[in-house]
Amino acid sequence: MTGKKREWKGITGGSTFGQKAMKILFSIVNVRIGYFILIFVVPFYMLFARKGYLAIYRYFRRQHAYPAIKSFYKTYRNHYLFGQMILDRFAVYAGQKNFKLDNPDNSLFRKMVYAKHGCIIAGSHIGNPELCGYLLNQQTKRINSMIFGGEAKEVQKYRSEVFAGNNVRLIPVSEDMSHIFLINEALTNGEMLTMPCDRTFGSGKTVECDFLNAKAHFPVGAFILALQYNVPVIAMFVLKVTASLYRIHVLPVPVPQCENKREQINEMTRSFAKILEDIVRKYPEQWFNFYNFWKNENVPLS
Repeated sequence: MTGKKREWKGITGGSTFGQKAMKILFSIVNVRIGYFILIFVVPFYMLFARKGYLAIYRYFRRQHAYPAIKSFYKTYRNHYLFGQMILDRFAVYAGQKNFKLDNPDNSLFRKMVYAKHGCIIAGSHIGNPELCGYLLNQQTKRINSMIFGGEAKEVQKYRSEVFAGNNVRLIPVSEDMSHIFLINEALTNGEMLTMPCDRTFGSGKTVECDFLNAKAHFPVGAFILALQYNVPVIAMFVLKVTASLYRIHVLPVPVPQCENKREQINEMTRSFAKILEDIVRKYPEQWFNFYNFWKNENVPLS
């Protein structure tokens, strides 16, 4: 394991006024109006958010081996889809009901919902996982969602309002480590806990994994908790298929038979990285880690 940290602040962009304005706007007009505006806004965003643009461009060039022109087009598509998904969230905040979920792996999720034991849902920054919490709408077992504690207050307010009716509790990661008590409460009571497993989140412990033809560091926190509380881990991904349809993929993360817990943790982390890799290959444009994710990204492009 290593203590290398990733460079990401995790904050939704925009001022409080802008976020309020979007919610008001989408209470009046369909979100697709926003999609149209994004066509013209995205090039300026790419121009001024150069670090994020370059990280995604390198991702298409190196991890997918696309030629330069195709990589540039895919980078635009990536930013455009990211913008759509942010607008989709604000449309839900505003009460729009035009989004649907297609869940081909629902049996595994339902099994976890009705099990007596708790469960960890391993998430990632591909697609739009937040929409899942708004649209699944199940009341059987509480879902506890770990979120970045420094997020804008307005966004946290909107999230809390919508989640309140969907049996979801937000757990902001705080500097005083108070979130640890809520995590213990959730898993001890047999509830679900969701946490991102592609960025360090409250812990610097990582494992180096083979991921999309290069080496990358993945956090081990979720898998440490899984073994500590003896609960299963499932990987969940929410991908945008059409303007109004999202598809959920739910896959189990196996627990290997190893000589010691450290190796079990390492192998579970690598298994998750492989599951994530397969999903990213199917939906390459929906990878939203806008920073140097791979070890070789500071090497100049050939």
